[in-house]
Amino acid sequence: MPKQKTHKGLKKRVKITSSGLIKHRKAGKGHLMSNKSAKRKRHLSASTIMNTAMARKMKAKLPD
Repeated sequence: MPKQKTHKGLKKRVKITSSGLIKHRKAGKGHLMSNKSAKRKRHLSASTIMNTAMARKMKAKLPD
């Protein structure tokens, strides 16, 4: 059976921490920033840990 390929799009967007959690950036900071408050933009800039149900699916796409 052939090796499973790494999902390159996902690999560029997430980082696996040393404890095995998946760190990612928050959605909603790509465009239309002028009508968002400074507080909202500041909170969006921080990265966060992916929830466990979604992380389980994502780890299957990152075999390395």
